[in-house]
Amino acid sequence: MLQSEVISKQVRQALDEDVGNGDLTASLIQADQCLHAQVIAREAMVVCGSPWFDESFRQLSSSVSIDWHIQEGQQADSNQVLCVLYGNARALLTAERTALNFLQMLSAVATHTRQFADAAAGTGAQIVDTRKTLPGLRLAQKYAVRCGGGVNHRTGLYDGILIKENHIIAAGSIESALRKAAEIAPAGVFIQIEVETRDELAQALSAGARMVLLDNFDLPGLRDAVRYNRQFPGEPAILEASGNVTLATVRAIAETGVDRISIGSLTKDIRAADLSMRFYDRASD
Repeated sequence: MLQSEVISKQVRQALDEDVGNGDLTASLIQADQCLHAQVIAREAMVVCGSPWFDESFRQLSSSVSIDWHIQEGQQADSNQVLCVLYGNARALLTAERTALNFLQMLSAVATHTRQFADAAAGTGAQIVDTRKTLPGLRLAQKYAVRCGGGVNHRTGLYDGILIKENHIIAAGSIESALRKAAEIAPAGVFIQIEVETRDELAQALSAGARMVLLDNFDLPGLRDAVRYNRQFPGEPAILEASGNVTLATVRAIAETGVDRISIGSLTKDIRAADLSMRFYDRASD
């Protein structure tokens, strides 16, 4: 789970963006009025983002109570009540959009990730995210990937080395790029190199690569790369497939024997989950 300070900061920024110097419409409601509300899933989803949701209300009113009917990371059905809230009506209305924005976006990431993880289940291949995230929300989105059964790649440029085509060109060769990376890598930081052909894979393995990203290999190319890697002297390197992976293709890619499949769309191409929050009369329950 993310540190509470990170969640608090992200929520504060979102509320400041939305509320500014005050919620004009909420002033239509009596200042001391308290009401019940419930959040309903309008489609099936993996629920994710409850800490951000809760924090959105509590930054406006510490007395708001929230009773979750489903736990973080669990599957919700369409029309299922996710939680019930009670508290100051103005606070509920003012925080509503910010709270739902976090819950809708993070649930969408977790749900999308779960679909890919389920599609690859039983193959041994891990579903991995990328740095293609919404600015300012990377840590939240990567948390959602984990909730959905995926695995985080490096968080940013500071905690892993991924040598790509332009790095190789600038360094002069695959061998020289890997050698330089080994010289500068802090302890515990992984080094991965991207290759586009079988010949480049051979060069990378010969230069001691322990993690290799197979960029846009077709299925026969992936199977060949896996065989070559396993036959290469020494411990096999970790192979990661990447490039235009979809739900329709991920199973076949996983069955080639690669260790990981990285998918930018987990965090980049997201349609918010469909949720709604409605006030209701508790006496009618």
